[in-house]
Amino acid sequence: MAKLGVAAIQIEGDGNDNVTLIEEETRAVARRFPWVDIVVFGELAAYGPSPKKAEPEGGPLECRMADLARETGLYLIPGSYYQKRDGAIYNVSPVFNPEGEIIARHDKFFPFLPYEKGVACGDSYCVFDIPGVGRLGLAICYDMWFPEAMRTLAAMGAEAIILPTLTNTIDRDVELAIARANAAINQCYFIDVNCSGTLGNGRSAFYGPGGEVIYESGEGRDVAALRLDLQQVRDARADGWHGLGQVLKSFRDTQLEYPLHASAEARMTAMAGLGELTMPHSEASAGTGMATTSQDTETQGGIRK
Repeated sequence: MAKLGVAAIQIEGDGNDNVTLIEEETRAVARRFPWVDIVVFGELAAYGPSPKKAEPEGGPLECRMADLARETGLYLIPGSYYQKRDGAIYNVSPVFNPEGEIIARHDKFFPFLPYEKGVACGDSYCVFDIPGVGRLGLAICYDMWFPEAMRTLAAMGAEAIILPTLTNTIDRDVELAIARANAAINQCYFIDVNCSGTLGNGRSAFYGPGGEVIYESGEGRDVAALRLDLQQVRDARADGWHGLGQVLKSFRDTQLEYPLHASAEARMTAMAGLGELTMPHSEASAGTGMATTSQDTETQGGIRK
């Protein structure tokens, strides 16, 4: 049976510089839980939610995280951070192996528009293997609200989907419902790691391949180290969770087509009536010329997904 040791570290950070805190927490996990394979932090955990802090590829943060993975001998997902690349800024989540090499990298598919302004959309799915253990998928926060993206990771063989998150809004309950549903409909582990403190409202969670609740954090700092049995995913996909629905096989075998998925143009045409994606504003400010637009809103300290 393949056992995956995961430590989800819900740091109590701020919006400035949490890199030293990330290093200290990772070292502590390596000392206390020698069976852990991979350590995961929340979205934008290092520097907070400001694209102004974007670094180039191979910048100081990446170098420190590479050194940290090499020092501790762990796979490491240090949440995500903003990165400048090819004239654009991406919200990037890398995967470091125990040798300190980046073996995978996910650019967030869906920046949280209209709030997460000036951030480019990624277009590549991220799965990676831990030899002798299994295959993992990686996405970032708002990405999970789009089930097509999560189903694709599962179809690519992901037995656990890891989701660094940064949420400080009232819809955390809704997010956890979506995370749990993603576990059930994709018959996989789903690990949603939020930040706490001034960054986020916590409540990180682990869900199993039937959507069962394995663990949910509170709102403050937490280190959730769990040993997950990937054989349970393989059994659920082969025979159904507790002998019930074989969801992925039915999805594979159906002759049903999905016209809106045929192309981006088909989707945009069919859904054009929704109107433009713009910043909401209050009724009181609508007639005063004071309505806020996404161009006026600074991401730092604002609403995050």
